[in-house]
Amino acid sequence: MNTLRMLAVGTLLHAKQMSRSPFEVVLALVVPVVQATLAVYLFRSGGEQHRLLEAAVGAGVMGVWSSVLFGSGGAIQNQRWQGTLEMIMLAPRRPVLVILPITVATGLTGIYALLATLVWGHFLYGIRLDFAHPVAFVVAAAVCVVALGLFGLLLAATFVLMRNANALANTLEYPVWLVSGMLVPITVLPSWTSPIAAVLPTTWGARALREATSGGPVWPSVAVCLAISLLCLTVGALALTHVERRARAAATLALA
Repeated sequence: MNTLRMLAVGTLLHAKQMSRSPFEVVLALVVPVVQATLAVYLFRSGGEQHRLLEAAVGAGVMGVWSSVLFGSGGAIQNQRWQGTLEMIMLAPRRPVLVILPITVATGLTGIYALLATLVWGHFLYGIRLDFAHPVAFVVAAAVCVVALGLFGLLLAATFVLMRNANALANTLEYPVWLVSGMLVPITVLPSWTSPIAAVLPTTWGARALREATSGGPVWPSVAVCLAISLLCLTVGALALTHVERRARAAATLALA
């Protein structure tokens, strides 16, 4: 219970901290709306008016992914700049329990991206919010946010070692949402991308949301997404412990 309370309090604290960052606020307010607009015009120009709701959902997942990616990297970098990263790593808890609230908080903040794209598309472009499986959509959205948060934990292990975590974040944003099929179907991509897509939780989270929107077997995708998320949690915990020890030995933890 103490561990769960610590995770809950830490998540709430970091969510409040991100809400005070002008960069995070602008990123959360502007990017989802721009991505939703581009998605709607892209599908309209392709003559796929019946898939506009799927486009809005896909753009929303893109916003959640951007929030997790830049939020996780930015949070670690901010702790380093503020001189508190050493204290975080020296806390009498495993590193995974200290970093996990940061990545989960970025996922919770990214929920706005999904809601904003749906509201924006409904009121400006007249997209009807007719979900084939409304309850399954809510469950899939929650699972997707948790999955992205745990995936961010895995990335955070690398962010601790890097002096500029945004350098990695900038290179991962668009390739991941493209390979994951958030907006463009995976079937139109080269065949060599299929194995990469299969191991990404973003792929199965986006698929679950898409199937809940248009109709399809939602729960298998949700189950696979949860399984990969748990794997990310396990590997991320081990990797974070390893890189934390390596950073201490090399005296690079506080380098900005």
